[in-house]
Amino acid sequence: MKDFTINAQTVSPGECKQIVLNSYELHTKTNIEIPVFVFRSNTDGPTILLSAGMHGEETNGIEIIRRIITRDEMKHLNCGNVIAIPVINSVSFLFGSRELPDGRDLNRCFPGNKKGSFGSRIAYDLMKYIVPLIDFGVDFHTGGAKISNSPQIRCVFEFSENVSLAEKFSPPLIIDSSYREGTFRKEAAKKGKPILVYEGGESMRLDYSAINEGVNGCLRLMKNFGMTDLDVPNNHSVKIRKDTWIRANASGLFHMNATNGAYVEKNDLLGVICNPFGSVEYKILSTVDGYIVGINNQPVVNQGDALIHIGME
Repeated sequence: MKDFTINAQTVSPGECKQIVLNSYELHTKTNIEIPVFVFRSNTDGPTILLSAGMHGEETNGIEIIRRIITRDEMKHLNCGNVIAIPVINSVSFLFGSRELPDGRDLNRCFPGNKKGSFGSRIAYDLMKYIVPLIDFGVDFHTGGAKISNSPQIRCVFEFSENVSLAEKFSPPLIIDSSYREGTFRKEAAKKGKPILVYEGGESMRLDYSAINEGVNGCLRLMKNFGMTDLDVPNNHSVKIRKDTWIRANASGLFHMNATNGAYVEKNDLLGVICNPFGSVEYKILSTVDGYIVGINNQPVVNQGDALIHIGME
């Protein structure tokens, strides 16, 4: 087994270290560092990347990795290695924002450039120092502002290795999701390193159900590759190939009746929109049979707003 070298910092087999991906200087002359936790066994096995905080307001993924890196099993892996980055986008996390200071989305800056923008330099360092070391990874995200996603893994069904990894993670939902330009998982895939995307909960709001599912999924992955002995029962994973949004048929106050993650049938009552100045109610009915994969928690909606995300097997 070889040493891992990340930006001139070495981690040998059997070692567990906290190192720094790189340091980035802000206009105030303040240095922002990205901590990386490396756990290595003395026995050959896969190297898994667990990353979160690509967007600074996605707190659920950060908490998932915090819980993973504090477990005793991480210091005593049977085989293989884990590289964990709880907060990739340290500067956006500092301000609780999705975007970088220049307004860019870090997850559209890949593969990056050593002399580029703030986000481009972070992307470059991930691609240069981390991706060559790993076999596969899981990148943790949450829904956007006021959007709560039911725990799910997103991968590309066209590639069987992606689906196999998703099944080992065993989330409640596995969703077919094509690559997007400039994203971490697309650029990693070009290097032959599959990255699963985990989505769970809402930004800036801790969702303990989504957090527990994320932690358990990581433990299942490690157990499947012989890295730990901890046995976590699998979920019955539903594969989602198509999806649609149910939109508001009126403006007013939106009340959700159905449960995130639940199976619904066509014409089931999902919620109501009430006129704030009277008792008029507009029913929101499902247009398909499927599973609720995401909910808009915005209480005040306008006609045409996307309210309920439904995925079909």
